[in-house]
Amino acid sequence: MLDQVALLTAVIFLLAGFVKGVMGLGLPTVSMGLLALIVAPAEAAALLVVPSIATNVWQAIAGPGLSRLLRRLWPMMLCVCLGTWTGAGLLTGTNARLVSSALGACLVLYALLGLSAKRWSVGGSSEPWLSPPVGMAAGLVTAATGTFVIPGLPYLQALGLAKDDFVQAMGIYFLVSTFALAGNLVHAGVLSPSVAATSLAALLPALAGMGLGQLARLRLSEDLFRRTFFVGVLLLGAYLAGRTLV
Repeated sequence: MLDQVALLTAVIFLLAGFVKGVMGLGLPTVSMGLLALIVAPAEAAALLVVPSIATNVWQAIAGPGLSRLLRRLWPMMLCVCLGTWTGAGLLTGTNARLVSSALGACLVLYALLGLSAKRWSVGGSSEPWLSPPVGMAAGLVTAATGTFVIPGLPYLQALGLAKDDFVQAMGIYFLVSTFALAGNLVHAGVLSPSVAATSLAALLPALAGMGLGQLARLRLSEDLFRRTFFVGVLLLGAYLAGRTLV
């Protein structure tokens, strides 16, 4: 059984890395959603820590806009940490079915936003006062579900950043969120040395998947792949949310 779980974990990170290689995002979302099908959500979150850090650190630091983005985004990032630490215990509590349902609901909402033609915009005058509560909310969602996408990613998209700045901002956001969540998991005893070793082992298939995804990006229609990705996330989220009701 352990070998079967290890094999499935490797396949999941290979797929999640592939999605990130094609789209520049999706590794925590895909891995968390699929891992929650075979292990408890808290353990799934612990397993994604090392691959998430390793695959986002370069995305966060590469490019000339790092210092400028940090000056702009630090209130949001600080509140992401505060929100995540405020919600410590939500993901690692005893009600795994409720956590799984909340995770599913987040994935459904994320997919619907991704499939929607509606594009939100945050004006420059709104950003200073809007960033802290959005960061706090994003941190609480991270603490409760192990996912980083709602509402942080749609908010970053609404800021109207240039393409390269947006990719780098995603890396910063995912990296900060992963470190904050890792603190919760270590404090709860979920991210133990043995789980950390398994998470480290998952890095290899994640990186291999990213490499394959980057090659596939040259041949695939990114728009078609994006729509397929969001439909898949929608179905996965609906299943995770619905299975707690039966």
